[in-house]
Amino acid sequence: MGLIDKRLVELGISLPVAAKPVANYVPWSRTGNLVFISGQGPIADGKITLQGCLGESISIEDGIKSARLCAMNVVAQLKDACDGDLDRVKRIVKIVGFVNATPSFTDHPKVINGASDFMVEVFGDKGRHARSAVASPSLPFGISVEVEAIIEIE
Repeated sequence: MGLIDKRLVELGISLPVAAKPVANYVPWSRTGNLVFISGQGPIADGKITLQGCLGESISIEDGIKSARLCAMNVVAQLKDACDGDLDRVKRIVKIVGFVNATPSFTDHPKVINGASDFMVEVFGDKGRHARSAVASPSLPFGISVEVEAIIEIE
């Protein structure tokens, strides 16, 4: 068991099974030492959770939980891309978070902190990253948050 896997156990975090694509794309793509993770939603136990719109039917707290769950799914895909060895991660380079939000909602950064905080919690300084947190008038399947990532690996 690698260091990151041990860290996940210490934190009581069990990664979900990497979700299969729902359309014509791959869940991750690698070029050189960079892994690009396709957008991941709040899926737990194979089911979509936390559907709705921030500023309407989803609270900021649930939005943060949704972003964290998206990040867990990003790391599940990353583990697959690293042949099961998360110790190959050199750095989380960038995260892009999409928030299903009303036009008046402005706390996108706070919501996406759920994903950012997770990456730092798991990977330490290697988890610090550049980031975008943007609004979307809707997201696939009515999910509240979607997160994609770029990661450098060894």
